[in-house]
Amino acid sequence: MSPDPRRRLQQHLDGRGARYTRAHRPQRLVAQQAHASRAQASSAEYRLKRLRRAQKLVWAAAHAVAPSAPAAAGDPD
Repeated sequence: MSPDPRRRLQQHLDGRGARYTRAHRPQRLVAQQAHASRAQASSAEYRLKRLRRAQKLVWAAAHAVAPSAPAAAGDPD
């Protein structure tokens, strides 16, 4: 959850941020959805995390982000 998801992704790729993402770097930004408030975004994130994988894939396809340049040098994507 971030007001600027692309900046947040770059922070994770640079090794800044949560400990988990320092060890498990994200490959790319798949989807995003805007919300009027942080509370609404938190509620939506909670609902999304409770979905089954197939339902999450449908959600991601509906909220897809345009592909950008590869996340970091040497990434296979």
